[in-house]
Amino acid sequence: MTFEEYLVSKKIDENRFQQQEPVRYSVWKAEFEQQHPESFTTQKKFLINAVRRKYLVR
Repeated sequence: MTFEEYLVSKKIDENRFQQQEPVRYSVWKAEFEQQHPESFTTQKKFLINAVRRKYLVR
């Protein structure tokens, strides 16, 4: 699974997230590529919810 596919599965608009928070996007992408998606989700659980609320796919 790619980071882009992961964001879609979490209902996060990748383009808006990348444009409005490029640093967080790059850090998360690098971290995601270093670990299993479930580990990433566990590590970022509450942060993912906040990002989803800001960049919900419409």
